[in-house]
Amino acid sequence: MELLHYTFFQHALIGSLLASIVCGMIGTYIVTRRLVFISGGLTHASFGGVGLGLYIGIPPILSAAVFAILSAFGVEWLSKRQDMREDSAIAVFWALGMALGVIFTFLSPGYTPDLSAYLFGNILTITQSDIVLLAVLVVVLGLFFCFFLRTIVSIAFDSEFARSQGMPVTLFEYVMMMFIALSIVSCLRMVGIVLVISLLTIPQMTANLFSCRFGHIIGLSVGIGFLSCLAGLVLSFYTNVPSGASIIFFSILIYAGCKGWKSFRAYATCYINK
Repeated sequence: MELLHYTFFQHALIGSLLASIVCGMIGTYIVTRRLVFISGGLTHASFGGVGLGLYIGIPPILSAAVFAILSAFGVEWLSKRQDMREDSAIAVFWALGMALGVIFTFLSPGYTPDLSAYLFGNILTITQSDIVLLAVLVVVLGLFFCFFLRTIVSIAFDSEFARSQGMPVTLFEYVMMMFIALSIVSCLRMVGIVLVISLLTIPQMTANLFSCRFGHIIGLSVGIGFLSCLAGLVLSFYTNVPSGASIIFFSILIYAGCKGWKSFRAYATCYINK
């Protein structure tokens, strides 16, 4: 294919694969643990770090990562207090991050920066440094899941039971929140702040239609996520529409198609058995 001769498209393919692996692992934990709303809050809170990076002149992805991790720890700490509900803690950091992002962006010296790449993403513009960040995260996450998969699964399905078995639940919850924050930031250039939460949930929801086993969901969601990225890349290249929106559009199409197929098979089986 002609597209494969372009360096930027090669980078996009590698980034798509790495991001699909990251989202496949951490997204399965998010969906199983029902942390989708928390992840959405961290996604928008990271915007504060983007604005701060633009204001003080450091790479926005780096400052977004620090801001997202601190927000994740803050949400986790506040949600465990008796005087603060979890959804209220999420709302605080969600609003704070967006407000600080807007303020710092408009205070940045020179021309007002173009935030569309961070809000909506453009995987065709990812650089080698973005790929290195994703590759490092894939290795670290892969090793962590390999060594502690049993503990992660126990906490994801029933944290109280895991605590009764003497597992360090609190420590693992903070570590997983850190990984969620890093996964969100690593995918900002792909699909943007507005849509990144979809990449962490929709492929997992689709995979869950075919399996309820944690490991199988990870594998299926990686494949579904990569397929969505490939289709979105091609659509974005030929129609010049934002790649982030294209990727999520195809991931939803895949989910709708699989859901419809499952429903049709269930109806047909029920009709035949009558």
